Amino acid sequence: MLAARRAGSAPAASHNSILALPSSVRQLLPLQRRALATATSDSTTAVASDVSSRTPPYPKLLRRLHEVRRLLPTRSLTLAEKILFSHLDNPEESLLEGTNNGTDIRGRATLKLKPDRVAMQDASAQMALLQFMTCNLPSTAVPASIHCDHMIVGEKGADTDLPNSIAGNKEVYDFLESAAKKYGIEFWPPGAGIIHQAVLENYAAPGLMMLGTDSHTPNAGGLGAIAIGVGGADAVDALVDAPWELKAPKVRGVRLEGKLSGWASPKDVILHLAGKLTVRGGTGYIVEYHGPGVESLSCTGMATICNMGAEIGATTSIFQFTPSAHVPYLHSTHRGSIAEQAAAIAASPGPHNLLVADSGAEYDDEVVINLSELEPHINGPFTPDLSTPLSVFKAAVSANHWPETFGAGLIGSCTNSSYADMTRCESLVRQASAAGLKPKADFFITPGSEQIRATVDRDGTMQTFEQAGGMVLANACGPCIGQWSRTDGVSKGEDNAIFTSYNRNFPGRNDGNRKTMNFLASPELVTAMSYSGRTDFNPVTDSLPLPDGKGVFHFDPPQGTDLPSAGFAAGNPLFQPTPPTPDDSIEIAIDPASDRLAVLEPFEPFPQGELTGMRVLVKVKGQCTTDTISAAGPWLKYKGHLPNISENTLIGAISADTEAVNTVTDVDGSTHTIPELATLWKEAGQPWIVVAEHNYGEGSAREHAALQPRYLGARIVLAKSFARIHETNLKKQGVVPLTFADEADYERLSGCDEVATEGLYDVLRNGGAGEVNLVVKKSKSAEEFSVPVKFNLSKDQCGFILAGSALNLLSQRSKGAE
Repeated sequence: MLAARRAGSAPAASHNSILALPSSVRQLLPLQRRALATATSDSTTAVASDVSSRTPPYPKLLRRLHEVRRLLPTRSLTLAEKILFSHLDNPEESLLEGTNNGTDIRGRATLKLKPDRVAMQDASAQMALLQFMTCNLPSTAVPASIHCDHMIVGEKGADTDLPNSIAGNKEVYDFLESAAKKYGIEFWPPGAGIIHQAVLENYAAPGLMMLGTDSHTPNAGGLGAIAIGVGGADAVDALVDAPWELKAPKVRGVRLEGKLSGWASPKDVILHLAGKLTVRGGTGYIVEYHGPGVESLSCTGMATICNMGAEIGATTSIFQFTPSAHVPYLHSTHRGSIAEQAAAIAASPGPHNLLVADSGAEYDDEVVINLSELEPHINGPFTPDLSTPLSVFKAAVSANHWPETFGAGLIGSCTNSSYADMTRCESLVRQASAAGLKPKADFFITPGSEQIRATVDRDGTMQTFEQAGGMVLANACGPCIGQWSRTDGVSKGEDNAIFTSYNRNFPGRNDGNRKTMNFLASPELVTAMSYSGRTDFNPVTDSLPLPDGKGVFHFDPPQGTDLPSAGFAAGNPLFQPTPPTPDDSIEIAIDPASDRLAVLEPFEPFPQGELTGMRVLVKVKGQCTTDTISAAGPWLKYKGHLPNISENTLIGAISADTEAVNTVTDVDGSTHTIPELATLWKEAGQPWIVVAEHNYGEGSAREHAALQPRYLGARIVLAKSFARIHETNLKKQGVVPLTFADEADYERLSGCDEVATEGLYDVLRNGGAGEVNLVVKKSKSAEEFSVPVKFNLSKDQCGFILAGSALNLLSQRSKGAE
């Protein structure tokens, strides 16, 4: 990777876009869009690029699958394996080397893949593009898109928040748009919608393989795609046509039986599964849903389930091609030709059937869920795998002393903002409104895309929410990603509860308050519970008093519609993306004096020998997510400026030595915040390591959680275990992830202990072969001992680390260097 320096290029003007309009005009856009939201089912209203450019290369994939069949003639393949293997750059090398000639592929083979597409959200796209720029290529090698969704604050409603966010982030948006136009990337402006919804509506397709710079990229698996969340450096691999490397995942089958009914929703499938598997249960696995119960689900319901596969650590999740759900959805989103091709492939026999698992395909393990018996679940607080069935949640509230009231109910987000979600919630609001009831908790609605917003506005659903007192936020991530400016008087450090239909609920995730308890549930359940304002309310069994005090109201189960009968509305044409045509004349907009954007310089290569003289910066206690390592919220504005955002490094971490958040001591006993001490050591030339517990780096695909420590001087992270995306991100940036051979050794290390490697340099030069130990010298007693460690390093990953980063190696190769 690269370290940062100021850019020398001048800012460039943005033309023919929402961002080029005068601010006075941009202020009017939210008002204009309502009049422009007209219904149509005509294929000419498709807002992305031509459908042919969004169609997976089916002939090429079928040829490659035929080659895989030749190499593995007796092996039955799961659906996930078919799609993955059909995207291999060199099937023979990936499938036969180091796998006992193809008999032990899962968990052992190193798959070198050529994805079809890349999608980036605005926060992560900044660093991805800054890295891509160093490659000096005229355009991206595969189709790509940028979606401005993460930096829009939710506060007063869309009509105010969107123009304010455009004005506040114009510098970053101009950079992203200018780079997109230069390299032929489709640029979706702020207000167009959340990346995962835009991808589902425009780019996802059965059999597609896509990389996305966001952990919830697997949302596209609801439409039968292999979609994997990655860091920016991984995305650059695909953008420059270099093979992207993945350790062959295991495959967990989830067999769905029965049919959802009543209050149960697709969200409850994944909330229940998260409780069974935990946040680490999917690590190293692809989750493949199959069975007769799949037929009862909508395409968007499948996407909801796949979206939250990130919460169990899965590489990705996928549903089999399901004509009853996928064909209507593809037609309704103006991709009928893709539906026809996919249906023909799925109906074909033998080696040509790319979209259905082979008969007899075996899973590494399997979970069975009977949808007919599934009840609503509520997950949380503080972790998405603390799953409680609704029927016993009241007892859990009492037993755990959780707040009995909650202040806000928030529905929508990338996880649950489909037409079906919105109309099912609307049915509950209509029931309550007819009885004269208003929500007791603040009620917020986040449409996932302009297409959804315009459609529910046209069909009256939005008016139903607003008349009930709901606040409609912009088509963006908003409170889900920490971009929530609360106006209800809840102060930092104050215990309180909220209910959301989001996917993630780590401490401080939504509003920056680590004491806010976010309970995850279906949008229907969040809506109904908002009318009580109580955490112990069960809308399935409980009643609410009527306003006149003379009776009670009881909710009937929600009802909704999967797809709008009048077709999806096009919405505001100013939210359409730029065309994917590269223009070399465009000058990329970076102000040399910017505190938001900084061009990058290469990190230094690995030394010619072992690492010595390192010290333990912090011994992290307990959960350490990417939010912990690189907080979002107000820090998102610095995503394109590595020195500035590095000031938040590990500020959410609890030190096992001090038992305090973001508090560590130096060798001389002085007390510092973690980034303060890291900066002092960086300036002194003191390399350092982090010591941590299980699942280090769980959560978002946040590349900065690897970039920032590397920039400040980290060389090693030693943990009990790692989350998949973060472990890969560390390697890409030249940081070595190691795990304890004996987890008890975690207790033997402390902050400021001196550490040196033994055998690491030889392992890196030998392409991952060998053994590594760490020699530890205690800072207080001078006691020395050896800690054996494990590692998972491929030959290419060793090359990344030796070069200083993956991008360093890529740049060397592009210049003809050895």
